Amino acid sequence: MRDIALVVILIGLIPFIFRYPWIGALTYAWVSIFVPHRWAFGFANDMPIAMIVAGTTLAGMLLHPKQVRLPINRITVLLMLFPIWMTVTLLFALEPDVAYERWVEVMKVFFFTLVTASLVHSRKQVDALVWVLVLSVGFYGVKGGIFTILQGGAYRVYGPPGGTMADNGAIALASIMMMPLMLYLAGVVSSKWVKAGLLGAVLLSGMTALGSQSRGAFLAIVAMMVFLWVKARRKVIFGLALVASASLAIGFMPDTWTNRMETIKTYEEDGSAMGRVNTWWMLFNLANDRPLVGGGFEPYAPRQFSRYAPDPLDVHSAHSIYFQVLGEHGYVGFALFLCIGIASWNMAGRLVKASRERPDSVWAGDLARAIQVSLVGFAVGGAFFNMAYWEIVYYETIILMAAYNLVGAGPRPNPAIT
Repeated sequence: MRDIALVVILIGLIPFIFRYPWIGALTYAWVSIFVPHRWAFGFANDMPIAMIVAGTTLAGMLLHPKQVRLPINRITVLLMLFPIWMTVTLLFALEPDVAYERWVEVMKVFFFTLVTASLVHSRKQVDALVWVLVLSVGFYGVKGGIFTILQGGAYRVYGPPGGTMADNGAIALASIMMMPLMLYLAGVVSSKWVKAGLLGAVLLSGMTALGSQSRGAFLAIVAMMVFLWVKARRKVIFGLALVASASLAIGFMPDTWTNRMETIKTYEEDGSAMGRVNTWWMLFNLANDRPLVGGGFEPYAPRQFSRYAPDPLDVHSAHSIYFQVLGEHGYVGFALFLCIGIASWNMAGRLVKASRERPDSVWAGDLARAIQVSLVGFAVGGAFFNMAYWEIVYYETIILMAAYNLVGAGPRPNPAIT
């Protein structure tokens, strides 16, 4: 039944995607993040659903070129330069076979990020993309939160197999990043039941982050809560609510969880933490040896550790977006990666300021604040996870750009294509 339902949904969407390709861009985001085919256990499990949606979307763009408009600004230029540079580093990759496989995956992310940027222009489309992100991640956040409560926090929460959120740290970081977007949607929806559901999803997503037992996720949620309080309008009420909910959630977790979080203070005695430090040194030494191009994608082979790591036998993946990009693409790639984040942050700040001058654009300022809080979670939590090429953070930059243009800093969307 699941296979049939998924195919029926896909077939039903195809005519709409041909007519309105922005629907295809959102469908592709849903497929890549939610991985619905992994919920099917028959013929649909191995269907190239993403390829079908992508092909239909591109065909719709060719049929309706007036609906396609890529805004040219610092962010879109950086989103083009970064994959171009990663293609250059591929030519010098230390592990060319695995590097090529990873390059194909990453290029799909950036290509469809730019496709989405060229199709999402109106507020309806912006909010629809926010809903796609929230529902795609929020389903697993709610599911994981319920699991954590039912199991008393005794077992780790993991994400859906076969997707980018499969790891416990990944689902934790994803849930953390969606919490401020859930709060944004709760502020703009009119239905009190939907609002209540979103607020409940925020709490359950927080339980998922705690239930993952990821120390990096714990640091990310603390940083995000602090910044969320800074951005809040009613700081006293919001601060009391944050302290109360955090105290209840942490108090619910078992002693094993508390003991694991306390190892943050004594990371030198933790083998897992020191293994990450060993990999960070390996990637830092690699980048210094090859400062322009780094080691290319996936240089995490024993022979590379024997050349660059303090402990050549302790082989791990990067476990950090920063060292991941630095080691794989050198200082040039690292600079481009940081510039994308800085440009997104600055655009959000300008959007907040611009929205103050236009009462009809308060929603855009609230959305920009939510994305800033989400980016704080990514910046802190990402220091401990391999998620530098994760599509969600790039979709957030697309949302910022579209909202920024709608406020009046860019070209107005054509109502005929919404």
